[in-house]
Amino acid sequence: MRNKNSGTDAEAWEAAAELHDVLRRFLETRSGVFSAAAIAIATSVRAGGMVLIFGNGGSAAEAQHFAAELVNGLSRREKPPLPAIALTTDTSCLTAIGNDRGFDHLFSRQVEALGKSGDVAFALTTSGKSPNVLEALKAARTQGLVTIALTGEGGGDVAPLTDYLLDVPSRSTPRIQEAHLFILHLLAGELEARV
Repeated sequence: MRNKNSGTDAEAWEAAAELHDVLRRFLETRSGVFSAAAIAIATSVRAGGMVLIFGNGGSAAEAQHFAAELVNGLSRREKPPLPAIALTTDTSCLTAIGNDRGFDHLFSRQVEALGKSGDVAFALTTSGKSPNVLEALKAARTQGLVTIALTGEGGGDVAPLTDYLLDVPSRSTPRIQEAHLFILHLLAGELEARV
């Protein structure tokens, strides 16, 4: 960046300031639910549970990233792997479900097949309105999974389906997704310390 007052550079500085503010507000207002969610995941994993992670688009990529951090380790490679799977990666399963049952059931069918009582269903959605995420959380509730959602401000339609709502205080999709990655790294680090 050449100087913070020229066209694109000014926009970048503005976006960085906005993200800083979003993260500050999240940490100030959601630290209690963040800690409670970390404890819930750690409790599940210590009892033999698994973390099932899912979302669409950019959230699908972040679901896969979070699963990799839990399985491989964020920074402490000597720690044992944490059992986690992104429900966004099996293309044969995804296309079969999408073709035979419809896109709305991509994740719920996998939750029904893989989830057991005490596991964690971890949803990522910026809008909180994705039908396949909603269906997955409903299936998780029915099967006795702990439900956690990382969303944009307010949580949208997923809010009443979650035990722990980690809603980022923003309505800007780029800022929400950027904050999500930061929060997922914080959460992975917290889990490494707890499990």
